[in-house]
Amino acid sequence: MATMFKKPLIGLLLVVSASFSLFLSASAQTCRSTTFANRIYSACNDLPVLNSFLHWNYEASNRTVSLAYRHRISSRKWVAWAINPTGRGMIGAQALVAFQQSDGSMTAYTSPISGYGTQLQRGNLSFEVPDITAETMNNEIIVYATLRLPGNSASVNQVWQEGALSGNSPQIHEMNPANRQATGTIDFQSGQSAGSGNTDPRLKRKNVHGVLNAVSWGILMPLGAIIARYLKVAKSTDPAWFYLHVACQSSAYAIGVAGWATGLKLGSDSTTLKYSTHRNIGITLFVLGTLQVFALLLRPKPDNKYRFYWNIYHHVTGYTVIILSVVNIFKGFDILQPEEGKWKRAYIGVIAALAVVAVLLEAFTWMVVLKRKKEEAKSHHGVNGMNGGNGYGGRTQHV
Repeated sequence: MATMFKKPLIGLLLVVSASFSLFLSASAQTCRSTTFANRIYSACNDLPVLNSFLHWNYEASNRTVSLAYRHRISSRKWVAWAINPTGRGMIGAQALVAFQQSDGSMTAYTSPISGYGTQLQRGNLSFEVPDITAETMNNEIIVYATLRLPGNSASVNQVWQEGALSGNSPQIHEMNPANRQATGTIDFQSGQSAGSGNTDPRLKRKNVHGVLNAVSWGILMPLGAIIARYLKVAKSTDPAWFYLHVACQSSAYAIGVAGWATGLKLGSDSTTLKYSTHRNIGITLFVLGTLQVFALLLRPKPDNKYRFYWNIYHHVTGYTVIILSVVNIFKGFDILQPEEGKWKRAYIGVIAALAVVAVLLEAFTWMVVLKRKKEEAKSHHGVNGMNGGNGYGGRTQHV
């Protein structure tokens, strides 16, 4: 029987390994993997948010920068890259703006940003921009420009952004976490870059919170349920399947508690944004998960009359935790809004892979169970037939 489950188990492990690889490599693209048909740039930088990349050549003698700003988009949007000579945010930024117009042609222009709520009106910048053009290809907008740096340093404050269009009019961009993080500094001479001092200090904790909960509640919990559901059918895996199940679920609970604690901290630190549904589901998961741990300590023996009711409780609570976990992880994706949904799609791939494995193992399990019952019935019938033929069964015993 162990060999019958060997291939499905190996398949499950391969799927899980491949899914983790997909999950961890979802954003592997870098600026150095891109070449341009008619342009060569000596330096480039992967901007940390909004799927943006900056390529440039710097001429120190006249402080001139020739650059290409690439910005990946999933729908028609305006994109902008800017230098802010006076601060680190949007106000005072001197922007290069580009978008594809309704007729399909590209437009690129300069726009000084004097305050919040401005809609990127055309205007001259505080420094020279001898030329600016733009093109779109492979779901990217690329802005080409030449500019003469302001001040006396090759290090500048940079801002980049994207937003919706109404016809051919740029609208105010959203205030999602990624949009708020799109600032920093860059040194065109050394190539060094750094995050802005205005960067939300909670972003790292948000990412840690999301990863911990996705791995624990969202992946390990369903995996533990699959182990318990299908490995115990093979008699040779008893009690190994039980210890694997407990190890998987205990690890999921421990990691999940850490993720839950970071979520509580994030919630207490936020004075404006409240995500009540996400928080309430998280609290419910923690309570149910804790009850499952205590229920394990009170698990009756197989021949105990209360074992039947314990099994019902354990299964109902366990599947409820899994369903709520997946729902809450997607709510977390909607809150954190990772770039272009790459992490969300990766997680969907992981869950879909586990679901496919579960369906295949379910069919295989039923085949094993039905075959086992058929063999037992055949064996039982053979025993009855032997008793009836040796003179000691049925009516012979009453004679």
